[in-house]
Amino acid sequence: MDSGEFMLWNCLYLELPISGREKGAIILEMKDRGQWSGNKDNWLEKQLELDIVHVRSIQNHIRKKASGHIEDSSETQVPLTSGVKFQTLNYIVSVGLGSQNMTMIVDTGSDLTWVQCEPCRSCYNQKEPLFKSSNSPSFQSILCNSTICQSLQSGTGNSGACDSNPSTCDYVVNYGDGSYTRGELGVEKLSFGGISVSNFVFGCGRNNKGLFGGASGIIGLGRSDLSMISQTNATFGGVFSYCLPSIQAGASGSLVMGNQSEVFKNVTPIAYTRMVPNLQLSTFYILNLTGIDIGGVVLQNLSFGNGGVILDSGTVISRLPPSVYNAVKAKFLEEFSGFPSAPGFSILDTCFNLTGYKEVNIPTINMHFEGNAELNVDVTGIFYLVKEDTSRVCLALASLSDEYEMGIIGNYQQRNQRVIYDAKLSKVGFAAEPCSFT
Repeated sequence: MDSGEFMLWNCLYLELPISGREKGAIILEMKDRGQWSGNKDNWLEKQLELDIVHVRSIQNHIRKKASGHIEDSSETQVPLTSGVKFQTLNYIVSVGLGSQNMTMIVDTGSDLTWVQCEPCRSCYNQKEPLFKSSNSPSFQSILCNSTICQSLQSGTGNSGACDSNPSTCDYVVNYGDGSYTRGELGVEKLSFGGISVSNFVFGCGRNNKGLFGGASGIIGLGRSDLSMISQTNATFGGVFSYCLPSIQAGASGSLVMGNQSEVFKNVTPIAYTRMVPNLQLSTFYILNLTGIDIGGVVLQNLSFGNGGVILDSGTVISRLPPSVYNAVKAKFLEEFSGFPSAPGFSILDTCFNLTGYKEVNIPTINMHFEGNAELNVDVTGIFYLVKEDTSRVCLALASLSDEYEMGIIGNYQQRNQRVIYDAKLSKVGFAAEPCSFT
């Protein structure tokens, strides 16, 4: 989960139309898409700075943890779009909470779903009205001595508190980047794509600060008992999937709850890999990354560690261990040679000046997982275009600071893929799905 300050412009970064394909490469046309009406460089750099803090928060969480019969499911889907209009590089979806519609950030790295509530002692600016629990006949507060309140520890890292009002269950979620939400737990009717779920537990935030853009809150798609997936297990069978679009105008993906593959629009078969069990990090989706190829050439002698990598929709840019990133970078530079270099940008250190080029051949990037599953990174997830005139275009991958930190596959590299999470069978599937172009 990341977001930042509000800026307005006509287009976030250049979208490159595919003009052809060759083995191991994608041929792209270079076109200008108009002018900006805000300080693009500062906004983009701020977003990547927030992404740094988000990843640091995940790694700190990992360090702390290291130290110490389903019925036939229903299915529903809702549009999933880029959050640029809500000042975030994460993805947003609109759901019904009581009688109000809430636009919220989708985050597989979070568990508790929460929104800003009125009256609010201290709230950040959001684009939509705050949730008014007092106006909803279906809203109920959760008692501090309830079993649900005690389950807060696994979902938020903080136990439920009975402070000034013993009739409510107070919660605190700290995201490690200075952002936080504080309030009380409640239950409400959740409406999602025409299906309603009663007694949905969520956080009613009365004191919230930070980097959530203009969204109303967060939908927690992690694996704890408080997550949306666990709470809707009887309805959707513990399965959800998404296709993340690019940010071009009109692009819209989908968030699908349930396992009805006929609603998918994938153009390649779905291939599954198992979730790696980790009792200390049980709320994360961890996969076994076994290889990477650049331009069709498999990189040799890579060590991904024994812990696996985290698949996270709330991280923007994927992070790799330094030795792996350096090997990827070296091979990419070998395949993408002859172009002038450009200064690095924030965490992105492999940048090019492509001004004046009508077409470029970009090497493909494919990630291989246990069980022969592959994530073939879409062209929109390979380059991060900093300058609209293509004078600074950067490889959209970054290195972790330490070899022993856990790698993360971020949302930028998951674009135009159908990613299926099956918590019941502990597996994740990948298939190409061009949702940016529908």
